Amino acid sequence: MSNQSVVHLSLDDPAHGVCVLGTSLVVDVSGCAPMNCESFTITCSSRVLVVLNSKVTSGKDKGIIWHSISDRRHALVRMVLPSSELDEDKVLVSYYRANEEAPLATAVLYLTGIEVSLQTDVYRDGQQEMPINKQIKEKWVWGPSGWGAVLLVNCSPADLRQESKMVVSEGRPHIKDLSQMTLNVNGPNCALKNYHLVLHTSAEEAEKTRVYWPQGEVVLGPDRSSYTFTPLENLEETFYVEALEFPSASFSGLISFSISLIEDPPGPVLYKDTVVFRVAPCIFTPSTQMPLEMYLYRDVKIQGFVDAVTALSEKSDSQVASVYEDFNRMGRWLQDEMAFCYTETPNKMMSFVLDTPRTTTPDEFPMKYALSPGVGYLIQNITDHTVASLDTIGNLMVSPPVKAQGKEYPLGRVLFGSSFYPSSEGRAMSKNLRDFLYAQQVQAPVELFSDWLMTGHVDEFMCFVPVEDKSNDSKGFRLLLASPCACYNLFREKQEEGFGGSVLFGGVNPDTLHANGREAKTINQLLADQTMRNQNNYVEKCIHLNRAILKEKLGLQEEDIIDVPQLFCLEELTNVPSDQQPCKLFARPYFPDVLRMIVMGKDLGIPKPFGPQIKGTCCLEEKICHLLEPLGLKCTFIDDFECYLTCVGDPCACTNIRRMPFAFKWWNMVP
Repeated sequence: MSNQSVVHLSLDDPAHGVCVLGTSLVVDVSGCAPMNCESFTITCSSRVLVVLNSKVTSGKDKGIIWHSISDRRHALVRMVLPSSELDEDKVLVSYYRANEEAPLATAVLYLTGIEVSLQTDVYRDGQQEMPINKQIKEKWVWGPSGWGAVLLVNCSPADLRQESKMVVSEGRPHIKDLSQMTLNVNGPNCALKNYHLVLHTSAEEAEKTRVYWPQGEVVLGPDRSSYTFTPLENLEETFYVEALEFPSASFSGLISFSISLIEDPPGPVLYKDTVVFRVAPCIFTPSTQMPLEMYLYRDVKIQGFVDAVTALSEKSDSQVASVYEDFNRMGRWLQDEMAFCYTETPNKMMSFVLDTPRTTTPDEFPMKYALSPGVGYLIQNITDHTVASLDTIGNLMVSPPVKAQGKEYPLGRVLFGSSFYPSSEGRAMSKNLRDFLYAQQVQAPVELFSDWLMTGHVDEFMCFVPVEDKSNDSKGFRLLLASPCACYNLFREKQEEGFGGSVLFGGVNPDTLHANGREAKTINQLLADQTMRNQNNYVEKCIHLNRAILKEKLGLQEEDIIDVPQLFCLEELTNVPSDQQPCKLFARPYFPDVLRMIVMGKDLGIPKPFGPQIKGTCCLEEKICHLLEPLGLKCTFIDDFECYLTCVGDPCACTNIRRMPFAFKWWNMVP
């Protein structure tokens, strides 16, 4: 942005002007023309351009352009390079009578060129460049042909502050990891001394960012929206910029910085150059991405589970990080309350944990002490701390990349559970977390119906696994859906084969079964239990509703979906007083939920279902292997019923996996 100054030429004295690169001076070329003058010519220095009647005059031109002076005219004068000395460049306007070769008079304009600019990685290629059209820096454009610089959020786990909004560390960041913004000022110092520069942003945007000198001094940030450079002189200074918040309902993610040139004494802005950054979004990774590191709660009470999961990690060459805490919680927060995400600029990618804690003090966040170097930690506080709520990050899953309804989603789509309709008893993801998911823009969220479940988390009835399908239309994954119908069909088939007396939960300690509200039953008894059949018919309808949504929103066909046998039962909410119980009952897996599997590439850690033994083999395990192993997957069934299911109700809640980020760069997509 610039305010065009008008310069009036004189035949008596030379005129003087300061021209900022990227701006134009308006020069009155006819106001001082002598009487009887009919034409004029314009010549200029090599660093000057003059535009008059769509004709451009350059100092490098050999020919002369003649202009008629029949009416009043103004020329636009620009400079392409800064001057090294005061009045070093000039424009000459020579006036002529008709049929005379010698000029009647010549007016002189001495020019001093000044460069003031902000440069960023506008083309997102890791290089700071000055675009030919400076105005494109003021707009951020998505897509492979787009432009605009990117900021990382400070995800350092050094400090935790408890606030109602996103919490970020106030620890000093690694300067080299931050986005750069370079200020260039060039011109004669004697001309610059009459001006001062102000680097500034809005007060609202200053709360979302910090701008550092290389020495670490904060130039802009919370409570500081402007910085004045005095005295002004030639300089090339690189600043380092970070964001303090991810996009949210109240923050678009766009932050602009401007440098304004102001003439002394303080007057109107002579020139302003603006650059716009977009805060890199929080990106979630699906279970189909390769594992990098598994975080595992360790306790002697679940040592068998720990050993089995560690062995599974070794098959995929993934590191195992241990997490310890108060044994009373038994690590069940590890997957329910947090998710591994990443954020990325053209020159830096950072993995971090997004935590939605149900605790209130920093000492109760054991995960931040277990993180590997370079892995960040952020807190998204929630508002509902009731048991079995849907408002934590555990009620979230990400699909692999898909194409649906003519649109591609190269980073997949976020899937989260809800009640679908407002009611006094309905549960839903908290508004601030829901708004946060939508504000990231790159993984277009899809709402599913999960309020029928005890914990209400979508991963209780669905899972994505990578597959080795080399057909042309292969999506490279399969969606696994829990299916009571498939389970009943399997049991009916075994009954018809003469194995109706085989027992579910055979070999499980009766006391453990009783404590968990279960009892060993034969296939015949299960098939004859009409109450359980009715309950599972209801569950099947709920899953079928989600099936239709997933097919539409993810562009799936029936061949992309595998029905996995799983039974549920309806019960009251746990740990809720009887006088606060909702009227309806909620579904809980009847046997360990095989959909809550640990996906480590092609190796799957599946909760051991303890199905009926037929000829020495669990028929549920056999069926699951029959469904998955032809796709290149390897099934390992993990026994954790005794030590884990009773206390937690979720056999995989004490693990979480950091996965490989997508190769696709988020800024190349169009939301």
